[in-house]
Amino acid sequence: MTRTARIAVLQAAFERDMAANIAKIEAMIRNAAADGAQIILAPELLQGPYFCKTEEARHFAGAYPFAEHPVVLKLAPLAAELGVVLPLSIFERAGEEYFNSLVMIDADGKTLGLYRKSHIPDGPGYEEKFYFRPSDTGFKVWDTKYARIGVGICWDQWFPEAARIMTLMGAELLFYPTAIGSEPQDRTLNTSAAWRRAMQGHAISNIIPVAAANRVGNEDGQVFYGSSFLTDHMGEIVAELGREEEGFIAGEYDFEAIRLQRAAWGFFRDRRPELYGRLVGKD
Repeated sequence: MTRTARIAVLQAAFERDMAANIAKIEAMIRNAAADGAQIILAPELLQGPYFCKTEEARHFAGAYPFAEHPVVLKLAPLAAELGVVLPLSIFERAGEEYFNSLVMIDADGKTLGLYRKSHIPDGPGYEEKFYFRPSDTGFKVWDTKYARIGVGICWDQWFPEAARIMTLMGAELLFYPTAIGSEPQDRTLNTSAAWRRAMQGHAISNIIPVAAANRVGNEDGQVFYGSSFLTDHMGEIVAELGREEEGFIAGEYDFEAIRLQRAAWGFFRDRRPELYGRLVGKD
């Protein structure tokens, strides 16, 4: 049996006008769908600039309940129109709580569920703990029309535990929408290669393809380095974008063939959960 899907990753720069950003992503989704893409991943917090580099109360005004978010209201009908799956990263307001969230839209335009970012960074240029509560959803894997997808958001991508758990939950693809670039405390620090290697490691350790979508552009001195990519199930990069370009990349995956390779490698056969208790401790 062969079951395949064509996956696309978008890379874009964003401005302060949310409607303009959504329109840009809509045009990119249409281009990727015209190229045959069935699942299309856009970057983290596509609604606008990455506001978390400073702590300013005014930015809370950009959060919405997920079902009322302008990104969801505009792009969910597009998913139905084009017959594509869209994981959409948003700034979510839930009562008096705020989350960095992802809404999974299936190819019929229906919302399959919500994931809230589990690991929240706090450091120069990435002061997310001021804005976001940690996840109360746990990790999520969704059965979409074309594949079973697990999603982490940005800082989640550095944690191998998240990738392993989503694979154990049956994920066939791991997606990571991202906003990462220069480090204000050290202008000489370039994390792009390490950023890639971390996710390539998740791919080979779990025998699963990985997709990462980053932004580009200079946002008030914080320069995002793009370098979005797709791996195969062995961790090899099969498509990539540069540090400044906008556009999309795409690749096709045979999930039954990958499942057989996962079984043959034996990583899951040879797991020893009884030895891993230290992982769930605090030390």
